[in-house]
Amino acid sequence: MRPREPATTPQNDLFRLKLTNLIDLRHELCRLADQIHWQGLTDQFGPLYSENGRPGVPIRLMAGLHYLKHTFGLSDEVVVKSWVENPYWQYFCGEEFFQHRLPINPSQMTRFRDRLGPSGCEQLLKLTIAAGVVAKVVKPAAFKQVTVDTTVQEKAIAFPTDSRLYHKARVLLVRLAKRSRATLRQSYLRKGKQALFMQQRYAAASQMRRARREQKRVKIYLGRVYRDILRQLPAQSAQVQSLFAEPMALVARLLVQQREDKHKLYSLHAPEVECIAKGKAHKKYEFGIKVSLTATQKGNFIVGALALPGNPYDGHTLGKALHQVRRLTGTLPDKCFVDRGYRGHGVKNTRVYIAGQKRGITPTLRRALKRRNAIEPIIGHTKHDGLMGRNYLKGSAGDAMNAILAAAGHNLRIILRKLRLFWLYLAYALPWNLRTNTFAGAAV
Repeated sequence: MRPREPATTPQNDLFRLKLTNLIDLRHELCRLADQIHWQGLTDQFGPLYSENGRPGVPIRLMAGLHYLKHTFGLSDEVVVKSWVENPYWQYFCGEEFFQHRLPINPSQMTRFRDRLGPSGCEQLLKLTIAAGVVAKVVKPAAFKQVTVDTTVQEKAIAFPTDSRLYHKARVLLVRLAKRSRATLRQSYLRKGKQALFMQQRYAAASQMRRARREQKRVKIYLGRVYRDILRQLPAQSAQVQSLFAEPMALVARLLVQQREDKHKLYSLHAPEVECIAKGKAHKKYEFGIKVSLTATQKGNFIVGALALPGNPYDGHTLGKALHQVRRLTGTLPDKCFVDRGYRGHGVKNTRVYIAGQKRGITPTLRRALKRRNAIEPIIGHTKHDGLMGRNYLKGSAGDAMNAILAAAGHNLRIILRKLRLFWLYLAYALPWNLRTNTFAGAAV
């Protein structure tokens, strides 16, 4: 059933305390809550729910929890538990009275994201852009000049090695066989673990010939278990065959891949992970997915975040990034500043200026190209202050949603800082009258 609206009552409650009587309405979160168009989310996401059954959780509560999660860089469990302790967070999410119980089960955050998908998360990002315009943090004219760059959003996986992947694949098959009550000739539970341990010890001691021998042994154990299950599958039920379908395909892909192959398998629980080399001295390879970020040239406000599966060439992704900016802001940028990786972009409706370009560069454009470097700390903030540094969401859809929500969290941090500095300016610029509890010359 469609989500219920938060209950409001014009009168006080004898046994409950109103949040407006408990908190300071000048707080930045309270002011931000009044500048976000929550009703638009309710109207847009309401049709995603069924008309029958139990009423759903209010959409403002779910959207507010996601905003708080990515603004402060928290997990689903932590943001739900902290919500109970923070009256400002409760006011931001639309509550009228102070609540003493958990608003939802943390698993409902995952189901809400699955319901929205990447397109719904784009609407959450679009709402932060509109809130930035209302709060006068960014001007609509700033959408005409943008900076685009790509980075790698790493996935929550261990560093992939062949021996560890072989071992995990064998453990996975043995576990599934036990669940389906299939009888294996041998599980190699003890021998497989021992071979993996010796391979790691030999590799740490730089005894690579012995390490390769043990790695081959781990692969042999996996191949024996794989072929044993493959022989038994035709006699199993359709339910058991569907249970083994995806794991067996991944193991078959793992057994045949070679060192120089492309599109290799680097993780069993996240097969969409790619190995991306960005030319960094401290980290030659990153395992995740490429993400394109678009920020305004002035204000460092993110107006686009796009996941790019398949590790495409940067220049081929510029058109999609600019199209997303137009979709979220209603404005097609006139000027776009990029690095040298975007040469050969093929974009015609927007003037693209590449770093290091000499022809046709005026002093104003030269300063703008220097200003392009500001997108690098923006990427750093989305990774370290937000949640784009390590993505825990599942699948390719999880990659896209995490990048978009991390961009929304970055925008909200900018808005909150602006609202917070406004009141600090008033506190230091105007003398406070203790007798009337007002600033001199202005009533508060």
